[in-house]
Amino acid sequence: MRRVALSATVRSTAHYRPRRGLRLMDSSSVVLALRTASAWWDEVNNSSLWQDRIFHALSVLFGLISAVALIQLIRIECRVPEFGWTTQKVFHLLNFLVNGVRSLVFVFRRDVQKMNPIIQHILLDLPGLAFFTTYALLVLFWAEIYYQARSVSTDGLRPTFYTINAVTYVIQIALWLVLWWKPIQAMIIISKIFFAGVSFFAALGFLLYGGRKAYEWIVFNVEIILIALNSS
Repeated sequence: MRRVALSATVRSTAHYRPRRGLRLMDSSSVVLALRTASAWWDEVNNSSLWQDRIFHALSVLFGLISAVALIQLIRIECRVPEFGWTTQKVFHLLNFLVNGVRSLVFVFRRDVQKMNPIIQHILLDLPGLAFFTTYALLVLFWAEIYYQARSVSTDGLRPTFYTINAVTYVIQIALWLVLWWKPIQAMIIISKIFFAGVSFFAALGFLLYGGRKAYEWIVFNVEIILIALNSS
C-alpha cells in the first residue's frame, strides 16, 4: 500500500511540474515585456529626435483643426454675412484661435521652455481658458435651442454665460498674479486644480444639453418613421 501511495504521489508531482513551469514562463515573459516597454519609453522620453517628432505631429494636428475652423468661419460669413457675429461664427473663431495658439506653442516649444516659468504657465493655460469659453458657448447654443423648443424664456442664459466666463477669467488672472508675486509649488497646484474643475463643469454642461438634444433628435426621427409607417 505504501508503494502504491508513493507511486501515486510521484505521478501527481510529475504531472504538476509542467504546469508550474508554464506559469513561471508566463510570468517571466510578462516581466520581460514590461521591461522592454519601460526601456522603449525611457528611450523615447530621453530622445530629442522622438520628442521633436511627437511635438511636430501635435502641431500639425492642431494646425489642421485650426484651418478647418477658419474655413468653416469663412464659408458661413460668405453665405450669411447679413446676420453678423452669430454663436456659430464665434464658436469657429474661438476654435481657430485656440488650436492655432496651441499649434504655435508646439512649434516653438524650445523657445517657450526658455521663458520665465510664469510666462510658460500663462501660455499653456490661456488656450485652455479659451477652449473653456468655446465649449461653454456651444453649451449656451444647445441650451437656447432646448429651452426655445419648450417655449421657455432664454433671457437669463446669456448673462449667466458672460458671468461664468468673467468670474473664471478673473480668478485665473488672480492666480497668475499671485504666482508672479510668489511662485511657490502650492499655488501652481491650486491653479491646475482650478482649471481642472472649470473644465469638468464645462464637460458636464456639454454632456447635459448635448445629451438632451441627441435624445430629442432620436425621438423626433422615430416619431417621423412611425407616422410614415402608419400613413402607408
